[in-house]
Amino acid sequence: MKISVSNTILYCNRWKETVNFYSIGLNLPVLTDREWFVEFQLTDSARLSIARADRSSIQSGEGKGLTISLQIDHIEAAYTCFHKKGLHPTPIHRVWDSKAFYLFDPEGNRIEFWA
Repeated sequence: MKISVSNTILYCNRWKETVNFYSIGLNLPVLTDREWFVEFQLTDSARLSIARADRSSIQSGEGKGLTISLQIDHIEAAYTCFHKKGLHPTPIHRVWDSKAFYLFDPEGNRIEFWA
């Protein structure tokens, strides 16, 4: 088996706010935009999608038991950018010999940025 692309789908009650968080707040490129499903590109082979929970058979996890972990190059610059956008990043701290901070999307999902 060869996996070409990976996609994580978040089912959301606060769909519009969550889509805006990823599209405007994180400035992720949109690959698919439908009235109930938006797919964002993380890398050439990784996607993150936001689906309306009220339009699907899977309900929102309401941020429980999920962390999206993203390795980035310039953690201080990303932190400053997110802070200026009012996204409330946690302070940068040391984790496993790396620097990291967290954001929480409107659905309560934790996004870890580390370098």
